[in-house]
Amino acid sequence: MSKSAKGYWIGHVTVDDPQAYAAYREANAEAFGKYGGRFLVRGGAQEVVEGDLRPRAVVIEFPTIEAARACYLSPEYQRAMALRTPVSEADICIVEGWDG
Repeated sequence: MSKSAKGYWIGHVTVDDPQAYAAYREANAEAFGKYGGRFLVRGGAQEVVEGDLRPRAVVIEFPTIEAARACYLSPEYQRAMALRTPVSEADICIVEGWDG
């Protein structure tokens, strides 16, 4: 694993209560700002061409894989996640970027 490789969160989300989910979106900004997270994809139109996915796709880039992991485990994100989990279902993975 390269220490210089970027890290990414890739998420697929089903939102059950869009109004309540908005509170999560506001709250997660603190953690993403602290750890250098930058949205590359944030729930735009998607076309599933193979397999099954949730209706909302999210890709967040971090400067390093370590920052991506630290953000997820941070108290700031855990507070935000507590707002998300009652109103949505998500599949999220942290992926090391390819620096080749």
